[in-house]
Amino acid sequence: MEGGDPYIRALMRTISASEANDPSPYTLLYGGDHVHDLSRHPDRCIPIRRGPNQHLCTTAAGRYQFLSSTWAEKAAHYHPSPPGWFWSQYSFAPEYQDQVVYRWLTDANAWNADIPQLLREGKVQAVFDLLSGTWTSLGYGIESNLMTPHLEDIYTKLLAEELASRQATLTR
Repeated sequence: MEGGDPYIRALMRTISASEANDPSPYTLLYGGDHVHDLSRHPDRCIPIRRGPNQHLCTTAAGRYQFLSSTWAEKAAHYHPSPPGWFWSQYSFAPEYQDQVVYRWLTDANAWNADIPQLLREGKVQAVFDLLSGTWTSLGYGIESNLMTPHLEDIYTKLLAEELASRQATLTR
């Protein structure tokens, strides 16, 4: 994704590091397999092998590990290209995964909080707590992972990169 708030961009990259830490995160399915058709959410129910939801299945997919139900709901609200006459699904292409998440994270009404402002105030853990109901690996959910303890440091590093990149763009 190009442009946008560097604080939100760093947050998006942090969520991706926690949820889909893979060289090809946009095509990632829960469990590590990949899909090649991103014309819509893959909606594959993959068995959960460990943790509190063991023996259930999940449809988590993409850079932000959207469940198919969450994607349908959020795409209907934030996707910039709604389905047309000839297609009935929202595209799950990388640019749309990013745009939907970006628009969702910057919608203060969706979270009952101004996430960009909280990030600017340095309240990263408060943001992780707020988002952990959606992205459980952020440290306050039910499924932490190996990345969870490092996420604030990861965010800080990624924010520095985003701010430097923005500054470089402004000085060109």
